[in-house]
Amino acid sequence: MAYEGSCHCGAVTFQVAADAPSEAMSCNCSHCRRKGFLLTFVPEDQFTLDSGADRLTDYQFYQHKITHRFCATCGAQPFAEGKGPDGSAMRAVNLRCVPDIDLDALTINKVDGASF
Repeated sequence: MAYEGSCHCGAVTFQVAADAPSEAMSCNCSHCRRKGFLLTFVPEDQFTLDSGADRLTDYQFYQHKITHRFCATCGAQPFAEGKGPDGSAMRAVNLRCVPDIDLDALTINKVDGASF
């Protein structure tokens, strides 16, 4: 069953054509740690940006492999764009921007991104 999310002000909305995840990644790199992300990764073809393409602003850092997309109005970052280890297009969905996800029920997998 698909799940939906948005930025804080609702200008940017999306849906993912997959079951809601039971796990999330928590990374301690300088970017993820400061923003408090809980991420899941989905193939590009399962992700649909429903509204707000014109409201998105990009941010890249380090190796510029991930395009962090955030709402220019409220500043929330609902997703990012990048490639998986096999080179396929992926979306990193910030589960904190998915209201129907029970964050306390997620199994959190910690990643030491600060050491990359």
